Amino acid sequence: MPRILITGTSSGFGQAIATQFLDRGWEVIATMRHPAPEGLPVSDNLRLLPLDVTDADSIAAAIAEAGPLDALVNNAGVGMLNVLEGADIARARELFETNVLGTMAMARAVMPDMRSRRRGVIVNISSSVTLRPLPALSIYSASKAAVNAFTESFALEAAEFGVRTRLVLPGSAPETSFGSNAVARMGMDVPEAYGQFVQAYFQSLQSSTEKTQAHDVALAVWRAVTDETAPMKLPAGADAETWFHEEGLSAA
Repeated sequence: MPRILITGTSSGFGQAIATQFLDRGWEVIATMRHPAPEGLPVSDNLRLLPLDVTDADSIAAAIAEAGPLDALVNNAGVGMLNVLEGADIARARELFETNVLGTMAMARAVMPDMRSRRRGVIVNISSSVTLRPLPALSIYSASKAAVNAFTESFALEAAEFGVRTRLVLPGSAPETSFGSNAVARMGMDVPEAYGQFVQAYFQSLQSSTEKTQAHDVALAVWRAVTDETAPMKLPAGADAETWFHEEGLSAA
């Protein structure tokens, strides 16, 4: 039975990805900082492990407990909705620690075993915000752009040993708690001078009819893991697919 480890499975995309792979007969290692089964299917093929992707000891313990992996999905991440002047740089560092360095650390942790077995897939969850410049998302977009650049370069190293690396770029997913979690963790104290500008932009986002569902992301990850011909970047969700098309990118 193939085995996959997924980070950030406490809600949203992570839980949908876990469900997708369980439904198709995989053993799923679902990780989160504080393991809880709520929202995840009941299955003998599901294991919950504690994992903080910013803590080296936590990563080492989780990888040792998980055993050999056929796939890793780096889904753990945090958002930030604010203009640069309103952002706390300490919070920005925290965001990069999770979104960028956490992704790198997890990939680095699984590579020795995947390299020795000459097989495995690493999928990093990025974002469609990297496809075009957007206000009030500069710091978050920068972190995901870094994930893109890292993944595309690291893929060349990993391929030497039969390990595939791919990116999934979800669109806006208001059905998940990602946005509210971002505000709760990172704050959203927008400077008064930017208030009207930011409010107008958020209203335009909310009026969009195209959205991303968590299941869209799960399907994109499934393809990234199981389809050896999948392109480096895969959109997830109707809005992400539209942006891909408008930018002249192909997900074929």
